[in-house]
Amino acid sequence: MTIPYSAATLGPPRRPEDAPTTRATAPREALAPGTARKPRMLRKYRIMAMRNDGTIQDAENIGPATPIFESAFSAFARGTLIRTRHGPAAIEDLLPGCDVWTAEHGLQSVVWIGSMTLVPKVDGRAAQDCRMTRIMPDAFGMERPMTNLMAGPGARLLSRPANLRDSFGGEKVLSPVRDLADGVNVVEITPPSAITVYHLCLRQHATITAGGLEFETFHPGAGFERQMGAQMLDLFLSFFPHIRTPGDFGALAHLRLPFSSGGQIDAA
Repeated sequence: MTIPYSAATLGPPRRPEDAPTTRATAPREALAPGTARKPRMLRKYRIMAMRNDGTIQDAENIGPATPIFESAFSAFARGTLIRTRHGPAAIEDLLPGCDVWTAEHGLQSVVWIGSMTLVPKVDGRAAQDCRMTRIMPDAFGMERPMTNLMAGPGARLLSRPANLRDSFGGEKVLSPVRDLADGVNVVEITPPSAITVYHLCLRQHATITAGGLEFETFHPGAGFERQMGAQMLDLFLSFFPHIRTPGDFGALAHLRLPFSSGGQIDAA
């Protein structure tokens, strides 16, 4: 759920060694004198990551409820089956270090798993955008997906969008799942109650098989750091213990369309 940004929410500054489970350091931007400040909405994010010594860090951090942060935690609903070395496994049962199959690099180890909770209503009122996308069985061909598949707002699917085939010469691109909704085979819904959503990160950006479909692993996008101030970038990178600089996310595996619809694409 989201909570308003305030001094009471954040509390006093912490040293890193004093905050093993919660980081509450969302930065503020300077305002001109006399300018009213709008409350910044914050969200709790859970992070599991592989440390250099092979142990797993399990932390609950606080960060801004903005698209760049939320997209890192919101691709797959609880129960989504991911193809691993040992067969399909529910996303919530994966841990950093588990091997998953990728189309581009074969077996790759998961290095980071993020999750958050979407709450459609708070005190009886509609909260933030909590729409999920339900993909019906066989929507993209036989057993694609095998059963009903619920994708979160941060999910992109490797597909050939019908309205963009001329632009990409029929090549597959990573498309936001929401943009594929047709009201029949792919339908947007708002869940009646809170739902936990997940995403995962590998050493290299790739596509993994979830429910028989090819979804991307997390990557913030080429040049994402240019959309952030220095403090916000530091906070964002701190959510990924295996990342030191924006370039450490590496290259995109495929061309992809942005979540905000438009003609611009992310280069592979």
